[in-house]
Amino acid sequence: MDPLPNPAPLASKLRNTLLRYHSIGDDEWRVAKKTKDATVWHKPSEEFSGYLYKAQGVVEDVTNRIVDHIRPGPYRLHWDSLMTSMDIMETFEENCCVMRYTTAGQLWNIIAPREFVDFSYTTNYEDGLLTCGISLDYGEVRPNFVRGFNHPCGWFCVPLKDSPGHSLLTGYIQTELRGMLPQSAVDTAMSSTLANFYSDLKKAL
Repeated sequence: MDPLPNPAPLASKLRNTLLRYHSIGDDEWRVAKKTKDATVWHKPSEEFSGYLYKAQGVVEDVTNRIVDHIRPGPYRLHWDSLMTSMDIMETFEENCCVMRYTTAGQLWNIIAPREFVDFSYTTNYEDGLLTCGISLDYGEVRPNFVRGFNHPCGWFCVPLKDSPGHSLLTGYIQTELRGMLPQSAVDTAMSSTLANFYSDLKKAL
């Protein structure tokens, strides 16, 4: 088990990685799923053998309220159907914390429940916010869970210029579920989960 990292350099590196993802040209992405609430694209990840996913949709609410529902805190458990528990393990200055959370089984339990320990950081971005995270090798793995790993991921949320009561929410997710799983099952689950994330979030708001 690794000791907890120094939060400031980790937060800075994480933010820079997400900004780099956010500048990837449209021609590098391939559409994975499209619903009325969101579009999901993917491209091969530079971090591991799976995909980096990009999800985007317009959400009717102000930026701060949307991000409060996404980042670690009391709201997230109430509406995110995939998340089954969440504990804040450590809190640092400047909107940084370490959280442990568990996810429900997916695809008729082909994908068993997972546990993650993530460093989370929220910061300003343009007129809106960026909330981002990365998994840490920290804390004991609880029985009955496979420990998954989130490579750098995050959500950019900015108000629409011509409609300030609406926000454009763009997410970058690359989750290594680990365990013995067929890659096709993982890809199906990821695309659907990200699309459902938007519809669940809209209902909650």
